[in-house]
Amino acid sequence: KDLSTGSKDHSQGFRRLAAKSDGSAAPAPPLPFQLSQSCLSVLIKLLIEFSKGQQDDFKEAFLLFDRTGESKITLSQVGDVIRALGQNPTNAEIKKILGNPSNEEMNAKKIGFDEFLPMLQAAANNKDQGGFEDFVEGLRVFDKEGNGTVMGAELRHVLATLGEKMKEDSNGCINYEAFVRHIMSI
Repeated sequence: KDLSTGSKDHSQGFRRLAAKSDGSAAPAPPLPFQLSQSCLSVLIKLLIEFSKGQQDDFKEAFLLFDRTGESKITLSQVGDVIRALGQNPTNAEIKKILGNPSNEEMNAKKIGFDEFLPMLQAAANNKDQGGFEDFVEGLRVFDKEGNGTVMGAELRHVLATLGEKMKEDSNGCINYEAFVRHIMSI
């Protein structure tokens, strides 16, 4: 159902979540597109979980992606902003969060920060995406000495499809924690 038309199923819950901290009602922001029922349920449950300070930081980052000065981004930019804020969802996960819009909608439709925040929350609460420790644990398999490094040749062989040049230390090893930090920042 479409939140922008105030569907009866979720309008009360959405208004309750959009209430200000003092208990007064805040208008629920309209969404310029339809969300799937399952995605909508997740977004409603997760809408308010970030602190005010976090939200301010997220908004500042969000506005860096605004190319027109409207304080909005296209749907195609949502994944980039979410990744810039430290999450690592796949493109398929982003499309699911967005309600599986068409390619035309991805480039044409725009959202403001109020519409973006629940999407960031959904991505942040996705337990399927790997975090830093998951990457490090996966690379530990190749750490034969247990010293935080792997043989560069072995890692190159495993990651040959990435095409990214890796820096080795004087012993020909790569610090895998530094490598994961680099990969997660891309």
